[in-house]
Amino acid sequence: MSGAARLVTLGVVAGAAAWGGLAAGERGITVSSLQDAAVMQVSVLLGRDVAAMPAPEPTGAVIYWRHPDGLPEWSGTEAVTADGRAFLPVRSSEDISLDPSDKPVAAPAPEEGGERTVLYYRNPMGLPDTSPVPKKDSMGMDYIPVYEGGDGDEGSVTVSPGKLQRTGVRTSEAVLAPLAASLRAPGIVVLDERKISVISLRADAFIETVADVTTGSTIAEGAPLVTIYSPEIASALAQFVTDVRSEGRQREGARQRLENLGVPGEVIDRIAIEGQTTVSIPIMAPRSGVVLERMAIEGMMSEAGETLFRIADVSTVWVIAEVPESALTDIVPGSEVRVSFQGLGEEATPGRIATIYPELDLLTRTAKLRIELPNPDGLLRANMFADVEIMLDQTPVVQVPEGAVIDTGDRQVVIRDLGEGRFRPEPVIVGRRGGGMIEIVSGVVAGDVVVSAATFLIDAESNLNAALAALAAPDSAPEAKP
Repeated sequence: MSGAARLVTLGVVAGAAAWGGLAAGERGITVSSLQDAAVMQVSVLLGRDVAAMPAPEPTGAVIYWRHPDGLPEWSGTEAVTADGRAFLPVRSSEDISLDPSDKPVAAPAPEEGGERTVLYYRNPMGLPDTSPVPKKDSMGMDYIPVYEGGDGDEGSVTVSPGKLQRTGVRTSEAVLAPLAASLRAPGIVVLDERKISVISLRADAFIETVADVTTGSTIAEGAPLVTIYSPEIASALAQFVTDVRSEGRQREGARQRLENLGVPGEVIDRIAIEGQTTVSIPIMAPRSGVVLERMAIEGMMSEAGETLFRIADVSTVWVIAEVPESALTDIVPGSEVRVSFQGLGEEATPGRIATIYPELDLLTRTAKLRIELPNPDGLLRANMFADVEIMLDQTPVVQVPEGAVIDTGDRQVVIRDLGEGRFRPEPVIVGRRGGGMIEIVSGVVAGDVVVSAATFLIDAESNLNAALAALAAPDSAPEAKP
């Protein structure tokens, strides 16, 4: 062919390529595939062998050295074969792959027992390229088998072992075990309301003396607090002494009157034995504890019912925690908790939920929990802030590592490992989280293997494969390509 004829032919080919580009875009044909085809056609027109065309020189640093015959042998340093030939350097600009040579191998024989028959192998990226035998694409991805009477597993992706290692793909098995889930809630220390005493008089009286105790003082049970003089009590004591002297015994009515007026029993017994009345009546502490409030002042007139002292036993305190309304279904009385206090270091105190209060706060929509804690050293003080960690329901559930779940906002997906380098996205419904694990309500069962690292890479490839395959899938089995 003359030079002029060749130029005319090249012009025709270029025009046809431009027209064909529009149609190719609609059929999913990429620029890369068009470029390869154009190079081949031009080479044929120019009378040159494609294989003989010079390839671009690789550039960049040497990553490793490979066997000159393409065998699965590599070296991190310069090496030679058994027959003395040097290994070939692979630079950073080349397609780095540690997989064996991508030579086509014979198609596997159909499995015994009438299993599915492989019709052909399609491009893993969904391009209109098929093969009658297993092969790999330029990125080292295996072609996907299309079975007779099957859908070809459109949503899955096959990744070679070498690529799995390079991309850092890691897998984990879904397990059925109690989830180490917990809920943190704020709390506050309050006094045990069952161990608070109020000291007041049952008759009008004058305060004669007050013991040397103040707010915050620790006092023992039976210790004297005040001595009082009450005309009403003095009248009842005189009648009681008269009865004892005249009859030699205590009248039940007279004794009961003194007890109703708040006179201590040991004072009544002493008067009955001695037969002598007294003007000043001592009032003792009804329990051991800490003085919360002192209102008694020497010489003051105290009316009946007026508070003189408030005493609380602080050997046990309560922690009141507030939790959201939505968390109540996972909390029951007796659940374990760990309570820590900012002012007492990071060490947590174990405890259990004693009571769940029956009402919710209308404004915050929270419920109150009561936790009883021992306080032998008195370090826990009323109104201290607490950080409460509540251990939730420990019923065994199916769970996977949190990194295995891809949450896009409108869906949750895990990548299942189907074996032999095959992976498939699986929609799931998730539940609670805790201890680096997440509960799987549905979609995965115990024993399934899921990808726990590099999940987005495989999910993106599988979704792209399914989308491209839907656009470029052949209507029928294609003709075999060499």
